[in-house]
Amino acid sequence: MKKIKITFPDNSFIEAENEIRPILFLEKFNAQNKKIVAVKVNNEICSLDSPVNITSSIEPVFSDSKDGSSIYRRSLCFVLAAAAHKIFPGKRLLVGHSLGYGYYYTLELGTPLTKENILKLKNEMEQIIKYDKIIETDFISYSEACSLFEELGLTETRKQLNYRCPSRVQINRLEGFSDLYFGPLVGTTGILNVFDLLPYSDGFLLRFPKKGHPEKLTEFVDQPKLFEIYKSYKLWGKRLNVTSAASLNQLIHDRKESEFIDITETLQTKRISTIADEILKKKSARIVLIAGPSSSGKTTTSKKLALQLEAIGYKPKVISLDSYYLGRAQTPKDENGNYDYECLEALNIELLNQNLVDLFAGKQIKLPSYDFHAGVSYFKGGTMTLEESDILIMEGIHGLNDKLTPLVPADKKFKIYISALTQLNLDDHNRISTSDNRLIRRIVRDSRYRGKSAADTIAMWESVQKGEQLHIFPFQNNADAMLNTALDYELPVLKVYAEPLLRCVSPLQKEYAEANRLLQFLNCFSTIPATSVPTQSIIREFIGGSAFKY
Repeated sequence: MKKIKITFPDNSFIEAENEIRPILFLEKFNAQNKKIVAVKVNNEICSLDSPVNITSSIEPVFSDSKDGSSIYRRSLCFVLAAAAHKIFPGKRLLVGHSLGYGYYYTLELGTPLTKENILKLKNEMEQIIKYDKIIETDFISYSEACSLFEELGLTETRKQLNYRCPSRVQINRLEGFSDLYFGPLVGTTGILNVFDLLPYSDGFLLRFPKKGHPEKLTEFVDQPKLFEIYKSYKLWGKRLNVTSAASLNQLIHDRKESEFIDITETLQTKRISTIADEILKKKSARIVLIAGPSSSGKTTTSKKLALQLEAIGYKPKVISLDSYYLGRAQTPKDENGNYDYECLEALNIELLNQNLVDLFAGKQIKLPSYDFHAGVSYFKGGTMTLEESDILIMEGIHGLNDKLTPLVPADKKFKIYISALTQLNLDDHNRISTSDNRLIRRIVRDSRYRGKSAADTIAMWESVQKGEQLHIFPFQNNADAMLNTALDYELPVLKVYAEPLLRCVSPLQKEYAEANRLLQFLNCFSTIPATSVPTQSIIREFIGGSAFKY
C-alpha cells in the first residue's frame, strides 16, 4: 500500500496511507491562538478538506496573512451569494469594485434596494455563520456544470464555459446553493464572524477586516471621486455589452476585438484630453503632479498628457522626482534595515521646493541628477527656466501629498491620481482585482526591461503594496482629477507574455502559490496578439514597442 510523508514547518513529519486531509492534523501546527483558514501543500494553497495524496511539505495559512485575508474575503462573498439566493431567489447579485476595505454590490430586484432588503441579507448571513455551516468543494462534469449554472441563473459563469471548457469543473456548495470561485474557501462558515453590510449609493458594501487585523473592521473612509470613476466605467461597459471575461472572450471569438480596442483607446485619450482642458481652466496652474500605484502607467500618461497640453497651447516640461533623491547615506531605512526609497524623507524636499519657487519667479535653476548605482546626488550641468506658456509635469508616488511641495501655493498645483481600475468582472460573483491587473503588468515589464523573474516581482510585491498604502492611497481624495488607465482588452494581451514567466516559478519557491493563482486567473481569458496594440497605448509601456521614448 502506498505511503506518503507529510513534513511540517518544524521538520517533524507523519506518514499516512494513500491520502490524508489537512483538517485532521491541524494540531501539528504551532497556531498560538491564530485561526488557520487553509494550508500550503508544496507551496500551493489548498482548502483544509483537500486530500493530500503525495509526499508534501505543509505549512498553515493564518487568517492574518495576505493569503488568509484573501480566503476570508472570498469566503464571505460566497456566504453573501448563498444568502441572496435564499432571500431573493432568481435576482441577480453583482459584485463591483473594492472601496474602503469592502466590495460594492448591487442587487437587481426590479425596485430600488432598501435598508430593509440589506438587513435581511445581513441577518441571513449571520445565521449561516452562527451555525458554522460546512462549505463543500467538489468536482462535477462539464455538462453538469452547464446545467447547474443555467438553473441558478448564473449566466456569465455559464457563458464562460463556452470559452473555457475543462472536462470537470470545481464548485463550492453551501446547503442548497452552488457557485464557482477561483481559489480555496474556508472549511466552515463560523470563522467568518467579522463583517458588515453597509448601504451605499444604489447598492451596498460588503465590509471585511483589513489584512493583518482579522478580529475587527476598520472605520469606513469614503472615496467618492474614486467611486464615480468606477461607476462611469461600469456604465460604459454595460453600453458596449462588455462587462465580464466571458463577454470579452465572446468578442475575441467573433473577431470583433479590433473595433473594441479602438473604442477603448479613444475613450482613454478623450479622458486625458478632458483633464488637459481642466488644467487650462485653472489658469494659475504651473505644475501638474501625477501620482498612482505601481504599474498604473504614470510614465506613458505623462507623455500622452503632454501631447494634449501642447495641442491647447502649453509647452510642457518634465521634472523627474527621481533626480531629487538624497544621497544613500541620508536615506532612511525600513524596519528590515533596507533603504526606504519610497518614503518622503528619501527626497531632498528642501532643494525641490526651492527649485520650484525659483522657476515660478522666472529664475534659472540647476537640475540635479541621481546615480542609483553609486547612491549619490550630483549635478551634470542641466538647467531649466519657465516661460509664460511653459507648464511643469512631475510624476511620482508622493505627488498628491502636499508635504512634497509645501512652498508651492495650492493654486499653482494641479493633481492627478491614476490607477488601472478595470470595470470587468470574471463573472457576477468574481471580481478582477486592480492589484492583480497591475501585478501582471509589472511582471511583464520587469522581465522585459529589468531582467527579473516572475518570482522576483511577486516576492517584492507585498512591500510595494505596503508603500502604496502608506504614501499614495491616503491622498487619493486630494486629486483635482482621476484617470482610469485600465484598458479592458489588456489582460488578453498581457496573458501572452505573463503565462510563460509564471510557469517558470517552481513549487520549491514560496512564490509558487501566487504564480499558480495568477495562472488560474489568466486562464479565464482568450488571447489578443500584441500586433493589435497601438504604439501609443499605455500597454506598450509594459510589453515594448512604444512610440514614446522612456
